[in-house]
Amino acid sequence: MPDSPPRAHDETASNDSTNVVERLKHGRHADRPGWVHGIAAGLSLYMFLSAINVIGSGLKTVGKNSDWLERLLAHGDNPFVALMGSILVTAVVQSSSFTTALIITLTASDLMDVETAVFAIMGANIGTSVTNTIVALGQVRIRRQFRRAFSAALVHDMFNWLTVGVLFPIEWVSGAMHSSGKGWLMRGSEWGAGFLSASEIGKPFNPIKWLTHPIVWVFKWFGNLFTNNPVAGGIVIAVIGLVLLFVSLMFLVKNLKGALLSRIEGLFRTFFFRNDAVAYCVGVITTVLVQSSSVTTSLIVPLAGAGAVKLKRVFPYTLGANLGTTVTGVLAATANPVPAAVTVAIAHVAFNLIGTAVWYPLRVVPLSLARECGNIAARSKRYAFLFLLTMFVVIPIIGLVITEIFTR
Repeated sequence: MPDSPPRAHDETASNDSTNVVERLKHGRHADRPGWVHGIAAGLSLYMFLSAINVIGSGLKTVGKNSDWLERLLAHGDNPFVALMGSILVTAVVQSSSFTTALIITLTASDLMDVETAVFAIMGANIGTSVTNTIVALGQVRIRRQFRRAFSAALVHDMFNWLTVGVLFPIEWVSGAMHSSGKGWLMRGSEWGAGFLSASEIGKPFNPIKWLTHPIVWVFKWFGNLFTNNPVAGGIVIAVIGLVLLFVSLMFLVKNLKGALLSRIEGLFRTFFFRNDAVAYCVGVITTVLVQSSSVTTSLIVPLAGAGAVKLKRVFPYTLGANLGTTVTGVLAATANPVPAAVTVAIAHVAFNLIGTAVWYPLRVVPLSLARECGNIAARSKRYAFLFLLTMFVVIPIIGLVITEIFTR
């Protein structure tokens, strides 16, 4: 009977085979040093941030050269119309800061009453969630990675929808029962607005917008070569930006893996996201600096997808980002200190503070919903696209049609 080969030889051969497989799985660049991945990830991050601003620039061009945004937001006195119209507008321009500033401007110009503006502010919070959901779709090719990324994106969606689900009916009913027709959030915001100074405050410096300006300018110039129509040009620029976003995201995630991921994961877990309080403060400060919760909440999606940030830390970070984005509205109001405009800005701040006070102690609800939806989307990718269309297109359109029928 022949002797069996030594087990040590078998184990060595098996290990060698495993190493080869791992190299093939991670690509031919797996042996590159960490600093190379770091530089590549930094460049990818820069292009990722630039892409978000390119998309926003193109869509804002569409909005500024068409009055449909103003007509949609200022149409009618039905609170549900204001809510859904604001969701649609913010989902299109991908910036709650833009929509909030527009709402405040309409209020200051007497084109929208303050009560309607409060409901429109709620819709702006929901609409801004679409950006990071789109970013999560960029990781759809790898199931486990996509599951984590999509769940992280849905944390933002779930918080905003749940907060609106609580505050909208309370505000509507309390307004209908009060002699002034104003809900409790509206009345409280009017009281709080009296403490704000009426002096004009300058807009703070935006480092991200400054850094990405050259890329945005190049793509705007390139997009405008195709047409002289500003609306069509804006659409072309937005589409180019969307392509750039997916390409840069792919390279960003790729370079976050391997040697670089282990270093980043340690940094984020031990410093930026070591507890909920720190994660919340990071979300607030980062969003105040870049003046866009779409940017900061989208940035966390690929990091969560790569495993560098846990879902339980994404939640407080998102709450902080939501609060940070209210600064833009406050600045827009104090730059044109009409009492009604300042009241709307205060209502925006109150919406996010109250939402945090309600759902942070009950965070198991939005986290469980986000995690379960992420699991479903990972099993069948079509559910992810269906969710996006349903939440940000179908429901707002159905709501607008139904309320228009019943209010005629």
